[in-house]
Amino acid sequence: MIDKIIHILLLLILPPLLLGVINRTKAWFAGRKGPPLLQAYYDIVKLMRRGMVISRTTTWVFVAGPVITLVAVALAGMLIPVSSFNAPISFTGDLILFAYLLGLARFFTTAAALDTGSPFEGMGAAREVTFGCLAEPALFFAFLVLAKISGALNLNTMLHSPALGFSAALAAPLLLVSIGLFIVLLAESCRIPVDDPNTHLELTMIHEVMVLDHSGPLLGIIIYSSALKLYILGTLLLHLITPFEAGVAWLNWPLFVLELVTLAVVIGVIESVMARLRMCHVPYLLVSSLLFCGFGFILLVRYYQ
Repeated sequence: MIDKIIHILLLLILPPLLLGVINRTKAWFAGRKGPPLLQAYYDIVKLMRRGMVISRTTTWVFVAGPVITLVAVALAGMLIPVSSFNAPISFTGDLILFAYLLGLARFFTTAAALDTGSPFEGMGAAREVTFGCLAEPALFFAFLVLAKISGALNLNTMLHSPALGFSAALAAPLLLVSIGLFIVLLAESCRIPVDDPNTHLELTMIHEVMVLDHSGPLLGIIIYSSALKLYILGTLLLHLITPFEAGVAWLNWPLFVLELVTLAVVIGVIESVMARLRMCHVPYLLVSSLLFCGFGFILLVRYYQ
């Protein structure tokens, strides 16, 4: 019971910290002091205290979109185990629900953007859906690899299997899948080189252009949902790249936080040394993530033969 409470607390509290770590890392590379580490928390609290400006041309979808997105992403986070501990919600086939919850979040985010009637937000929604169609197959191929290794169809067993049954023969498939999932993480979290969360050029934006008309608490919910998705996909990736656990069970919690912060630092380094890709090149990157995960599955099938 205590493990589930800690899982929920980390899920609710930790995500904005990752945004702060990424921004501080980028500031360090640029030789700047940068914003405070907890700036994302301050921004979310400030936005939640402000009023909202809602266009008269919008409907209930505009307001419901960010709320449903937050609920869907939070439920997805309840399905992902943390470190050696099981997720609060687990059942056979929960991997399908996990993927569809992320898809539901994308659907309502794009629906809220289209509800404004803005051509710029419609353009961003079209890009989001197009790139999502390329990222989701890579996620399912990664789940196929984990299901093959574990012989199970629930996320608890699947994500714990690399730590329990790791062997040298599984290193290559897991490495390929890890690279593919890392690209998916950057794409789904709207990070460089796929998207730039700090840009304000409508013709080059993907996610940010979809939320131009949101303000106040709705914008705060959107920022928090984005950080939450980064946390969830980062947790999923850590099960593959750092599957090993501490000898003492309670040490796995601080170890997990340290690993997640390290992953945020890596993302910050990547954003500091790379530029955003041209929009026409983004599909190639996402297709490469699909190929990485697909080849990982092929290697695994060959191994079991």
